[in-house]
Amino acid sequence: MRVRGMMAVVMVPALMLSAGVGGARAAEAPPVAVAAAPVRWRIDTSHSELTFRIRHLVSRVSGQFNQWSGTLVADPASLAGGSVEVDIQTASIDTNNERRDTHLRSDDFFDAPNHPVITFRSTRVAVAGRELRVHGNLTIRGVTRPVVLEGEMTEVSGAAGKRRIGFEAQTTIDRMDYGVSWNRAAEAGGAVLGDEVRISIAISAVEQP
Repeated sequence: MRVRGMMAVVMVPALMLSAGVGGARAAEAPPVAVAAAPVRWRIDTSHSELTFRIRHLVSRVSGQFNQWSGTLVADPASLAGGSVEVDIQTASIDTNNERRDTHLRSDDFFDAPNHPVITFRSTRVAVAGRELRVHGNLTIRGVTRPVVLEGEMTEVSGAAGKRRIGFEAQTTIDRMDYGVSWNRAAEAGGAVLGDEVRISIAISAVEQP
């Protein structure tokens, strides 16, 4: 009898833990949160723009690149873990003036035959509310320099698996840093072209399976 009593003392607490006091089920461990898998997006260049502006004499000249491509990796709910890759066909530069564009493709500027692609590769993305700072490396004429694109995510829309995501961003670079150094003196003094180039990008990207 003494042995049976001792067994009961040992087994009753174990049964209570298994079934819960008063027959209730034991509390289950909370589910472990699973991070969302990164989403890959393809830039739809037919609905996106890659433009630039530079001072010319007393005004400014604008241009764009007509052939380029890129991808994003981004979770819209957590952009800080995202990345961006963009490839630009140098010879596709377009300032609405063929003579000027031919000059821009030459060795005086972008040297398109020897450097056919301009690239941007992000290194990190910093987020503050809706504002983004995309840090990365821009390569022009084989020269790579760090740049920071500042902008925001504009919108996410569409059904899951077929969503679109939008971004707008800008940065300013010194063309001299990349060996794009051609210039000449203006008749009234100073130089014909400025050194700073303002780059703007507006992206519409499509979710990839």
